Amino acid sequence: MSESEHDGGHGHDDRPKVFEIKIDRTTYKVHQDVLTGAELRRLPEPDIGPDRDLFEVVPGGSDLKIEVNTRVEIRNGLRFFTAPAQINPGAEEG
Repeated sequence: MSESEHDGGHGHDDRPKVFEIKIDRTTYKVHQDVLTGAELRRLPEPDIGPDRDLFEVVPGGSDLKIEVNTRVEIRNGLRFFTAPAQINPGAEEG
């Protein structure tokens, strides 16, 4: 399929592509089609630290853990959340 078939036959699309995604209920606007986990973690201020894991919400399925090198295809309405990282499970139990 050619580019002209994607945008109604005009050969190019002058409108900037903006995707709205959410991380922990905060909306972010991004222009990239694909972001890595590391790039997603840099969107919030401050960045999502190594003490937290990042997950993509999968409606009706199991949420996906997003590693720093995971490539995520961005689309409108994607939702992510963070949770405490399980670095040393059981370390505090005695």
